[in-house]
Amino acid sequence: MRLAIDTGGTFTDCVYLRNGRLEILKIFSTPANPARAITEAVEAVRGRLGEPAGAVELLHGTTVGTNALLERRGGRVALVTTAGFEDVLAIGRQARPQLYDFFVTRAPALVPRPLRLGVRERIGPRGEVLLPLRAAELGRLRAQLRRLRPQAVGVSLLFSFANPVHEQRVARALRRLGVPVSVSHEILPEFREYERTATVAVNAYLVPLMSRYLSEVERAVRSRAGRSGRRAGGKVSVMQSSGGAISARAAAAQPVRTLLSGPAGGVVGAQTVAARAGFGRVISFDMGGTSTDVALLAGELSTTNENSVAGVPVAVPMLDIHTVGAGGGSLAWFDRGGALRVGPQSAGADPGPICYGRGTEPTVTDAHLALGRIDPERFLGGPEVSGWRLDAGRAQRFLQKFLRGAPGLRSVEALAAGIVAVANATMERAIRVISVERGHDPREFTLVAFGGAGGLHACELAAALGIPRVLVPKFPGALSALGILGSDVLKDYSRTVLLGVERRAMQALLARLESEFRAMERAARAELRREGFAPARQRLLRQLDLRYHGQAYELTLPFSREFVRAFHRAHRQRYGYADPARPLEVVNVRLRAVGVTEKPRFVRHALTGATPPASARVKRAPVYFNGRRLATDFYLRERLRPGNRFAGPAVVPEYSATTVLPPGWRARVDFYENLVLEPRK
Repeated sequence: MRLAIDTGGTFTDCVYLRNGRLEILKIFSTPANPARAITEAVEAVRGRLGEPAGAVELLHGTTVGTNALLERRGGRVALVTTAGFEDVLAIGRQARPQLYDFFVTRAPALVPRPLRLGVRERIGPRGEVLLPLRAAELGRLRAQLRRLRPQAVGVSLLFSFANPVHEQRVARALRRLGVPVSVSHEILPEFREYERTATVAVNAYLVPLMSRYLSEVERAVRSRAGRSGRRAGGKVSVMQSSGGAISARAAAAQPVRTLLSGPAGGVVGAQTVAARAGFGRVISFDMGGTSTDVALLAGELSTTNENSVAGVPVAVPMLDIHTVGAGGGSLAWFDRGGALRVGPQSAGADPGPICYGRGTEPTVTDAHLALGRIDPERFLGGPEVSGWRLDAGRAQRFLQKFLRGAPGLRSVEALAAGIVAVANATMERAIRVISVERGHDPREFTLVAFGGAGGLHACELAAALGIPRVLVPKFPGALSALGILGSDVLKDYSRTVLLGVERRAMQALLARLESEFRAMERAARAELRREGFAPARQRLLRQLDLRYHGQAYELTLPFSREFVRAFHRAHRQRYGYADPARPLEVVNVRLRAVGVTEKPRFVRHALTGATPPASARVKRAPVYFNGRRLATDFYLRERLRPGNRFAGPAVVPEYSATTVLPPGWRARVDFYENLVLEPRK
């Protein structure tokens, strides 16, 4: 049994195969114990499939590490650095988080000062040993850590990326204490001391929590018996922030690589469905219960090493995703000046929006329900499928109560429309960050809208940004899980080299780069073979981090013999200028090793008639658009057929989401049962 599960703030989404067809399941998340929702999902799928015996292969996207970092509830961690550099985490880059706020308070370092220990040793910038590491020094360090009793240890010594010999000795000595040890040359063998140390500290901080969590998930998957009564085996893989999977064991050892696990699955899924639909340049728009994640895809998946999560730099490769606190469960509130705000606080799964029956504060979902844009009888398939019906009357009462403190708003509809408009403004800014601010014109892209709430906002966002069309894939509320199900196994390797680029020495430079790449490729092929990937199922991508000499940050580009010209073009695209006469520098060499997995098959259907079948139109009801209520058709998504066309205003409910088609827009169902939405010309 092969399935993918993506845990989110409100729902846990599951995608699996039955008789060769994709099916989905959504259950409420269990924030207090996320593994319980996964166990429930696995059991529910077993029940749907007749409880088959045999192993379970689970591909998992998780927010456990992200939430732990946001809420500062990781492990008690010690950090070992070169003596004199114990305060790197506290000093940081000395950049002010808010430029004009004189009273801003920095978040405390993940490792408090008494747990930051220095060891007397020194490696030089070219890897030379300047101060040898003595055995007595290692003994003193072990004794200190025995007294401190940390749950995990991070090790980041100066210039270990150039020569890891001292870090290796420290790691061997500390692992005898029986605590997990995170070592910088294994996690991030690159320069920039602060970012490398911060990344190692984050990894060590998350190891105790993530190792327990993943062990519980593995036990839940492997302990379930089939009809035979025998205990079934199982395999658990975890989605990485970089867009590929790793084993649960590797994820438990390096949880820092899973911080954007779920959103990465959404980006992979968006690229997959858009490519099959014939759209190569897309903006993915994933609006879930607690947040919205956006990414720009112009061909290959774009990764970045300049990340910050919860105010902490994390320099491992991640998909270039921009996240804002606007989701279906985001709370509406008034600031001290009386302005309406939405998010970043969220109702989450518990208590959830007002209409779920327990919440008392208005959310974006409650606003859509008050506007008539969500059918309360068809939430999660309706009472006959999930036993759920949204409480529209309860939402109306609490919104009316909230309205009393709303200056200038005279009706619940006006309040609800304001909540939606504020959420739209937040998400529009997010899309501008990854498009306009980076030299891309949104009018040249297709907006791929998914997540449980993406289809509710997509057309309004596209109109505001001039995006010419919206693609709402099949199963939009579970596209992240679908992306995880089709993800490849991915290993990232890197090394800092700091080599100048000179025309007269180009052949020598290319020879040095070839030597570095070949060394990483040998390690990558061996590791992929150990995971069962034959050479024919291995793909290796070489990359370079390049910059103009004297710059502080780099651009990552695919390696080719014409990398100099490619860099100038990329620099002009990103920053608006290029200087071909200025010398370049190769900062890091990177290798992305891919183990190609079997992908879910998408059925291409024949187009039927343009008119939707009569059974698809389930009702006609008033919906609030642009200050007035309009008679609106409701089409059930699963009853629409490829080739069907209809015009707005319309609402398309389905099991995992709802799509809103405003007046002036039209929709068609394509070969793969995606909805393609475009403004009428």
